[in-house]
Amino acid sequence: MEARGEVFDLGYQHYEGPREGRGRARKALWIDGVRTSLGIGRSAWAKIIPGLFIVALTLPAIVIGVIAVQMGLQEAGIVDHSTYLQIVLMFMLFFTAVMGPELLCPDRRDMVISLYIVRPMTMADYLTGRWLALFSLTLALVYLGQIVLFVSFALGSNDTPGYMRDNWLDVPRFLAAGLILATFTTMIALAAAALTTRRAYAAAIIIGLYIISAPIAGSLGDPATCNQEPTPGGECIPIAGSATPWIALLDLGQIPSHVNKYVFPDSGDDLPIVASAAELNPVVPVAWYVLLTVGSGALLWRRYQGLAR
Repeated sequence: MEARGEVFDLGYQHYEGPREGRGRARKALWIDGVRTSLGIGRSAWAKIIPGLFIVALTLPAIVIGVIAVQMGLQEAGIVDHSTYLQIVLMFMLFFTAVMGPELLCPDRRDMVISLYIVRPMTMADYLTGRWLALFSLTLALVYLGQIVLFVSFALGSNDTPGYMRDNWLDVPRFLAAGLILATFTTMIALAAAALTTRRAYAAAIIIGLYIISAPIAGSLGDPATCNQEPTPGGECIPIAGSATPWIALLDLGQIPSHVNKYVFPDSGDDLPIVASAAELNPVVPVAWYVLLTVGSGALLWRRYQGLAR
């Protein structure tokens, strides 16, 4: 039987458009990460969780702003930008814990990393794009609430221009505080997501660390938790003694708050555990923050460098 062959013209053509290189690939990866985090282009269920987090992070700012203006709490110094950070901190921790694994785990589970890092994109480009996607979204949510709060305070005051003139330093402070919070939570979330291909497991690891570390540090790192042994003067001796401020640093969820204490030094709403850690030399909480942040980044980089080989 004579062999036969056929040629089909499928219309393949050479690409004649602009070649934008690595910059375009990075931008596309960043946009994809933001869309994935917000559930854009996915099912309605995928949009519910990020939508609830967005409401939880912005609604407190609106409520605080309205109540503070109506009751005069802001003028009395009872409510400020530091208060808002403490209120939304837990929501932000859970937001990054859920969204971080969403950006990394599916790619590794589906084994498509090698498709990302073909030329001109590198593993560094991939990680940078994913990190920036979560970081920029987290930062935008924190800033949105702070801006709403600042505008509410300004419009609710008797002298709006005077308020803005007298309190303009709050703007660079809450910008710095938001940067500190977003950097830490993003790095921790992605580092934990690098340990497993299961999104639920990665989220459980992060949330578990936050939940477990809080009561341990709270019970031993709170100076108000007194030793039961009586003292001649009747004063409160913390259970951990002189180590109390150091143990306070073990609360993983409050690490950004320890640093932001120096961004808002005049805030009077500090949690006991934050006030306890503030007794240490300022270098210690800052160094602990840097160590955990950089260490998490190193873990993330090491895990993905192994995949690139």
